[in-house]
Amino acid sequence: MRVRLNLATKPLVTHRRFLVGAAAVAAVGAIVFISLGWHVYGARKAAAATQARMQALRAEQLSLESRRDKLDLFFKRSENAKLAERAAYLNSIIDESSFLWTQMFMDIERVKPGGVRLLSISPKMVKGNMEVHLRVGAQSDEAKLKFLRALEGSKAFEKVMLLNSQLATQAGDQQVFEISVIYTRA
Repeated sequence: MRVRLNLATKPLVTHRRFLVGAAAVAAVGAIVFISLGWHVYGARKAAAATQARMQALRAEQLSLESRRDKLDLFFKRSENAKLAERAAYLNSIIDESSFLWTQMFMDIERVKPGGVRLLSISPKMVKGNMEVHLRVGAQSDEAKLKFLRALEGSKAFEKVMLLNSQLATQAGDQQVFEISVIYTRA
């Protein structure tokens, strides 16, 4: 018969659980390290691509600026400046002649309440927009306010501005007022 006898001062301890735990932590750490390394690699590659695109855009910007400078010099010549002024004048005449009077009258009729009548209309092209001055007669303050609110709510008119208002000297109107609006369908 054999008897097991341990004569050591300390009993035998196995570190197997510690080693398995350390190996698991090391494996997780290695996976995290590899994934972070892959992320850094992708970020650097993307940064390099972005940098190359930025350099291409800068080069294109410089070429466009030099081209614009050449065109500015070309158009600053006296014969070309006169031609540009003439073209601008002709374009303004074309814009004013293409003004849709009937459409504007239909839009005003849609928003005009009862008790309001138009006394005069004068359109003028200002910075590519058709600015219209309206002289209007109203029978009451309520009709005047309804007309102003209807103009402000309309899609055809913008920037409604009351220029002045005075008591009427004509029969049938209590007051006469002037409005400046931008007609957007021009």
